[in-house]
Amino acid sequence: MNPAKLPVAILAGGLATRLKPITEKIPKLLVEVAGEPFFTHQIELLKKSGLDHLVVCVGYLGEMVVERYGDGSRWGVKIEYSFDGPRLLGTGGALIRALPLLGDVFYVLYGDSYLPIDYLAVGGAFQRSGRLGMMTVFENSERFDASNVWFEGGSIRAYDKKNKLPAMRHIDYGLGLFRKEAFDGFPRDEVVDLSDVQKGLLGRGELAGFEITRRFYEVGSHAGLRELDELLKNPP
Repeated sequence: MNPAKLPVAILAGGLATRLKPITEKIPKLLVEVAGEPFFTHQIELLKKSGLDHLVVCVGYLGEMVVERYGDGSRWGVKIEYSFDGPRLLGTGGALIRALPLLGDVFYVLYGDSYLPIDYLAVGGAFQRSGRLGMMTVFENSERFDASNVWFEGGSIRAYDKKNKLPAMRHIDYGLGLFRKEAFDGFPRDEVVDLSDVQKGLLGRGELAGFEITRRFYEVGSHAGLRELDELLKNPP
């Protein structure tokens, strides 16, 4: 399948506690950056990359996102929504709940990530890999956050958010691709962390790696929010 035809799951159901007090009344997607809600910038970036089918996994204050963006037609994209339900399901649980909307193959993007890259190149590489999952990685060397990936020779050797190895110089960049079979065996409507899915795939040789050389931006923290605001107001 043409990678431009794949849907993008956007994980946006968390409580965004690091952005308080801003997120006490609005969800992270609606936090203002450079005069617009962050989600508007994310939509425009994806659309420019050729991706126009978005499935937003929402939880905390998700109704506000639906009210603001609707079906996405005003922005020239198609938006569907998957709600966690009465309790937050975690990043993996939210994706499992959204599988009926996502189909057989899909991108996964965090709802606080701004990634100015070639998404279709990543999608094409994933399809050629024949694996069940792909993680994009960036040689972070502790610059922007804690490195958690050992990536060497074009392959992910280890991935762990809690137990750091000296060889870990890369970080999970915030964009992945999956086939729906990657989630086989995990419970539905239960809390599942996407990192557990990824570590399971890695252990079976089913997690491909794709190295990105351009740094990531995020609005998950006040510092990240200020940095992206500056970038978008004064593009290079």
